[in-house]
This record gives sequence, C-alpha cells and structure tokens, in this order.
Amino acid sequence: MRIEEKEALLKKFAAEGEEAEAKVPIDPDHPEEPEELPLDKVEEHHFIDTHCHFDDTAFDEDQDELLSAMHAFGVLNVVNCATDVKSCRRTLKIMKRYPWVYGAMGIHPHEVKNLDEDAIAAVYNLAEENARVCAIGEIGLDYHYDFSPRDEQQDWFIEQIELAKELELPIIVHSREAAQDTMDIIRDYEAERVGGVIHAYSGDLQMAEEYVRMGFYLGIGGMVTFPKVKRLIRVVEGIPLERLLLETDSPYMTPVPNRGQRNDSRQIVHVAAKIAEIKGIRVEEVYEVTTQNAKRLFGIE
Repeated sequence: MRIEEKEALLKKFAAEGEEAEAKVPIDPDHPEEPEELPLDKVEEHHFIDTHCHFDDTAFDEDQDELLSAMHAFGVLNVVNCATDVKSCRRTLKIMKRYPWVYGAMGIHPHEVKNLDEDAIAAVYNLAEENARVCAIGEIGLDYHYDFSPRDEQQDWFIEQIELAKELELPIIVHSREAAQDTMDIIRDYEAERVGGVIHAYSGDLQMAEEYVRMGFYLGIGGMVTFPKVKRLIRVVEGIPLERLLLETDSPYMTPVPNRGQRNDSRQIVHVAAKIAEIKGIRVEEVYEVTTQNAKRLFGIE
C-alpha cells in the first residue's frame, strides 16, 4: 500500500472516534470519559494481536473495511476469540475471508449457563473445520459478574480443558476475581499439557511466576496503560518478555490515550510502548519477541 493510501486510511480511522463512541458503550469496568486522541501515524513495526473479537456487533458496519486495512498498520495476524457457538461460526467466516486471521473456538464463562453437551460437540466440530483454529477459548471463570452460576462455570471450564487436550490445542483463559480457582483447575486437570495464555492477566507476580513455570504465557493489553495498576506493572517487570503476548480484547479495553473509544488491533502500539517503558528496552524488541511467542504458542506461520 502506498504512503498516500495509508495516510488516507489514517484520516478515515481518526474520524471514527465520535461515531464509535455513540455505538459502543464505555467499558463498564472502566467508565471514565474518553480522551478522544486517535492514532496519528502509520505503524512500521509488525505484530500479532493474540486476542480480539472482530465478530462483535461493534464491528458490524465496518468489519471488512477495517480488517482489509490492518496490514497497513503493522498487523501480521490476529487471533479472533469466540465466546459462544454462534461466535465460533462468525469467527470461521472471518477466517475464510482473511487467511491471516486465526481463530479460537470456545464458550466464555458468561455464556455457559444452560450449556449442554451438544454445544460442546459443536465447538469440537467447528474447531476441526479450519486448520487455522489455533486454540480453545475464550474459556475460564468470571466471578465479577456471575452471569453464569459458579459451579457451572467450573464444570464447563474443565470440560473445555479436556476438549483442548483431545484436540491438542492451547487454551485462552479468562479469569476475573477467580484467580485461585482458575489456577487450581488448570493445575488439577493438567492443562499444562497443552499450555496457553492467561488473557488480560491481572493477578500478582507470584501467581504469574507459577503460570510461567507451568509453561503458560500472560496476555498483556490496554490495562497496562491505565493508572493505578502497580501490581500489573510489577508483573510486566518481573516476567521475562519471552512469556508475554500482546493483545487488545477488541472492541474492549482500549489503552490510554484512546480509552473509551472502540478498540482494535491498531491500538497495540500503545501497549507495546508501555511494556518497553516498564522494562527499559527498545519497543522493537517488544514487537520481535512477542511476535515469536505468538507464533510458537499458536502455530502461526
């Protein structure tokens, strides 16, 4: 893509903020007003967004246009993470259109209430449908909202870990206010056999070190740019770069300085810059190492 074409895309995406804000609610976990500071340059580095949801309704109006432009902003690959069976099917449709999009099939803890074995069988079949299905996820526990009963969350988390082991795929783990139960299930059901990533890691350094000893990666996204995240900063300081992955959780968790706007993979530049600042290294090293980490974990070619 020529420079002038990239600049035209940047102008278009810079104008999205007001429209996107009207369409997508501010993350309820972080409700302050947006700073309305769009990206203002083409990113020349290359990276992989290991956790996004481009099948979300927030992208209904411009999904194809946005994804078609991603390479201009340094995005090599994305891993689109499903949240229920319908989301699995939407993810597969995106993967068929874009050969650089990889997918994770799974049922989010919010959605496991009233789940049955037929749904798990559907996930299994969908995971086998495309060779670029690279993980089982987004799965895990969420005790903050408790949209699904906790015992059901635990049962279906275990069930999907077993599915991942059967398919020999890593897991993408959601854990919110459920740190110890998440760790106990992962350990007790030998999820280290397939490995994976703890998405949007928010635990302490001691638990992070235990996950690393078990062979897991930690997903670092927009939260690391937020104020008052000293515990996460200590984790990023203390865990080797070789065990970190870049992610956005698009359309959620938008980093500073664009917090409150719709998130997408372009915003990883802010996450990478913050990790480089915390570790006192070049941002180029962050891109290079985390890209290799993602390729290694998910088998991205």
